[in-house]
Amino acid sequence: MTPLFSSPSLLHTASWRRRHWLQAAGAMALLSGPGLRSAFAAAPQANGKLVVVMLRGALDGLAAVPATGDPQWAALRTAPEGTAGGAALPLDAMFGLHPALPELHRWYGQGQLLVVHAVASPYRERSHFDAQQLLESGGQRPFELSTGWLGRALEASGQRGVALSPAMPVALRGARGASTWTPTRSASPDADLMARIAQTYQSDPALTNLLEQALSQRGTLGAGVREAGMGAGTGSAGAFVSLARQAGRFLTEPGGPDVAWLDVDGWDTHTQQTGRLQRQFGALDSGLAALRESLGERWAHTTVLVMTEFGRSVALNGSGGTDHGTGGVAFLAGGAVAGGRVLADWPGLGTRDLLDGRDLRPTRDVRSLLAPLLQRHLGVGQAAMARVLPGAPSATPDLWRT
Repeated sequence: MTPLFSSPSLLHTASWRRRHWLQAAGAMALLSGPGLRSAFAAAPQANGKLVVVMLRGALDGLAAVPATGDPQWAALRTAPEGTAGGAALPLDAMFGLHPALPELHRWYGQGQLLVVHAVASPYRERSHFDAQQLLESGGQRPFELSTGWLGRALEASGQRGVALSPAMPVALRGARGASTWTPTRSASPDADLMARIAQTYQSDPALTNLLEQALSQRGTLGAGVREAGMGAGTGSAGAFVSLARQAGRFLTEPGGPDVAWLDVDGWDTHTQQTGRLQRQFGALDSGLAALRESLGERWAHTTVLVMTEFGRSVALNGSGGTDHGTGGVAFLAGGAVAGGRVLADWPGLGTRDLLDGRDLRPTRDVRSLLAPLLQRHLGVGQAAMARVLPGAPSATPDLWRT
């Protein structure tokens, strides 16, 4: 293939559609606790790669990482909710992992996955648009900054990044060394829109069959139409796997970028989330496995951050889904990560422990993860960090193992 990165400003466009609103998210500006120390296995490495995976729509962190050891868990979710009848994969005495994430569970056992629970940005409302903009810009209030934390870091370091996305994410804005790439393919319908249409049609078998046939012919979401919650927001499970594999190729290409950004839509699970999350998690797990395979030996010097704009309500709603919440979960993975543990200052799930009586209370600012990543992989120093992540918690001196 023709090298993508012969020009830092190269921009590839395509008709392939994803959500057009780029946003930013979260929930809280708390100092990073001592548990974050030694999050990585070694001192910064010059040839390390960074991958950020943004789960748009607000991942249900308690479905991804159920708190099965919390005494309130059984009363809030069923066995555990969102697992399609399967048992959670054990992490420790308090937490498990959704059974559709076996590859991530294997990484956890290898000490290469760190789970960060009860995490959020400084945002405390429940708008996807505002929350994503805040999370990607790295500020303290939505639309306070027009460029992104990753873009500012790339500009400060003189390094390059690529977003495998039709449009430049807010996170990479502000960097001359940032570009975008998407494969050429026909336009696909938005997953959330099609989920709502499928739900409207579900009482009419004839219309449901016609819709399923049409989607199947377009090669999009196919048989999942019978359930109102469909596939990965990138269009299908296979689409994310392909993009993740391509990201690995770009990062290992001579003269390629230092950072890759990936989006996965479809996490806004207001209704019937059990089956939908089963598919979403399966696509995420398969895509991350493809990324690792594609990176090859470079995996040893790579860190992958998986994050979302905010969590979801602790209790299920009347439609078998969850509503917009606050505290959620993030993942750090890679050969550079000292994982095999859940990092959480756990607030508890009792009624008095919840934020506004409904949300997991965040106890860690997600930006406490961003700063050490930028120091490690892009060499951003303390002086530049004040501009890249203004007001963010600073990394503790003993963050790195010696």
